[in-house]
Amino acid sequence: MFDRRLFTNFDWTLLVVVILISAFGVVNIYSATSSYREVGHPYYLKQIYWIVAGVVLCLTVCSLDYHMLEDFAYWLYGGVLFLLVLVLVAGKTSMGATRWIHLGFFTVQPSEPMKIVIIITFARFFSRYPVFKGLTLRDLLYPLMLLGAPVLLIMKQPDLGTAILVAMIAWTILFFVGVRWSALATICAAAIPVIYGGWRFVLHDYQKKRIYNFLNPDLDPQGSGYHIIQSKIAVGSGGTFGKGFLHGTQSQLRFLPEQHTDFAFSVFGEEWGFVGCLVMLILYLFLILWGLGIAKRCNDRFGALLAVGVCAMLFWHIVINMGMVIGLFPVVGVPLPFFSYGGTSMVTSMIGVGILLNISMRRFMF
Repeated sequence: MFDRRLFTNFDWTLLVVVILISAFGVVNIYSATSSYREVGHPYYLKQIYWIVAGVVLCLTVCSLDYHMLEDFAYWLYGGVLFLLVLVLVAGKTSMGATRWIHLGFFTVQPSEPMKIVIIITFARFFSRYPVFKGLTLRDLLYPLMLLGAPVLLIMKQPDLGTAILVAMIAWTILFFVGVRWSALATICAAAIPVIYGGWRFVLHDYQKKRIYNFLNPDLDPQGSGYHIIQSKIAVGSGGTFGKGFLHGTQSQLRFLPEQHTDFAFSVFGEEWGFVGCLVMLILYLFLILWGLGIAKRCNDRFGALLAVGVCAMLFWHIVINMGMVIGLFPVVGVPLPFFSYGGTSMVTSMIGVGILLNISMRRFMF
């Protein structure tokens, strides 16, 4: 039987904030793509379809007891890890990257669900692993093995942005659990030759160019530095109150690349200015703080770790994307949650919100 207390304790505030951010995203996508000649449904309509599908999936996730995830954590991890291997073997290659795989009537990008799965896996592991004075280097060995396998497979695709996100989500959970300073210092020292080897032998030339242009975009203003330069022009030209809806010159004249996906916030900044950006930042800040409040009020360790992991996923997406569009971070292809166009990102983010709703609804039952 359905427990009526679940509906009574449903977190409407969280859902309304997410839908509000998504609505701003739809309006922004409409403006960003108003000059496009599209075949089929316009991008903003497709985004609405993804939002509806995401909300349905979100409500489905929150209707099931989140403790079920604890039982299936390693099965989910193994399944998505298998798909990541399968992508490299029989995946679909597009624009030099192999990230998608056909599964019957639809395609899937396994690196996206891995963000959720790594949260569930780490929450499962540390909910049953006693930590008293912080994690030692020996304690970190198994979790880092769990993290290293998907990160390496995602980098092999190559998809540096998603690999960084998966790693940062996992490390946020590790810091929440507690890591000894001695272990952290040892890892940092060991990371120096690993980073050097990755730079020399793993990173592709275009990825190195992104870092070079992050340090100095004027090195190749018509090539690899074009994204950052045009994005900074768009955001800066917005001024205090912006140029107005549908009046952003960088977006309407198509100077800004990827303006409805990775650089959607650049369009918003140009049209709505500092005030509009401040409103968006406040909404995102409220979302993260509300999620952390859910983690704090949770009565069991697994749920608290899940909530922290979801907040970390959303937080790092927001920070990296906004930092990218104003030139604080290299261009790594990270979308803005609920705001940038894209079905996979929307579904992944909505699943995360569904987990937060799930934990919030059941906090009184455990």
